[in-house]
Amino acid sequence: MAMERELLKNAMSKPCTLAYPFEKREMPKGTRGRHEYDEAKCTGCGMCSRVCPSFAIELKGLGPKCEGLKVNLGACLFCQQCEESCPTGAIWLTTAYELAVINKADQILDFKRTPRAPAAPVAKPAAPVEVKK
Repeated sequence: MAMERELLKNAMSKPCTLAYPFEKREMPKGTRGRHEYDEAKCTGCGMCSRVCPSFAIELKGLGPKCEGLKVNLGACLFCQQCEESCPTGAIWLTTAYELAVINKADQILDFKRTPRAPAAPVAKPAAPVEVKK
């Protein structure tokens, strides 16, 4: 009798689950997901790759010659240390959580960056030339 009462009670209520691929729950703030990168903010200092405990971030060059970075999502722990250690905020984690791939090569995010030319030295103004008459 207890089973029938529970069955009737739940048959009339709204389901507490979602039809996942068709309905998606909004992720709460602070959910750690896919990485994003802003090449304009990146200085190429390499702090993100140095603090990564699973060595999932690989920088391609350092400083102004940095050509971008690669993030291996298969190795990443999503600990957010790369985001916390970046002095300019060039890398951050989004709330995108659907990261399943069929090929292992697809789990590597390859962020490109145009290497910056070193700053040209500033020429000193020429001393005024005295004209002799």
